[in-house]
Amino acid sequence: MNDRIKQWLKRVGWLGFLFFLIKGLLWLIIPYLITKGILSK
Repeated sequence: MNDRIKQWLKRVGWLGFLFFLIKGLLWLIIPYLITKGILSK
């Protein structure tokens, strides 16, 4: 049972890491594209 919990926590940890990584990159990329005029508000 302990191995299943560890495996589940690793999976949730990686999904959380990837989610916040992509979210952080979008917070940097979208304002940059708006200032360059590629995206409109």
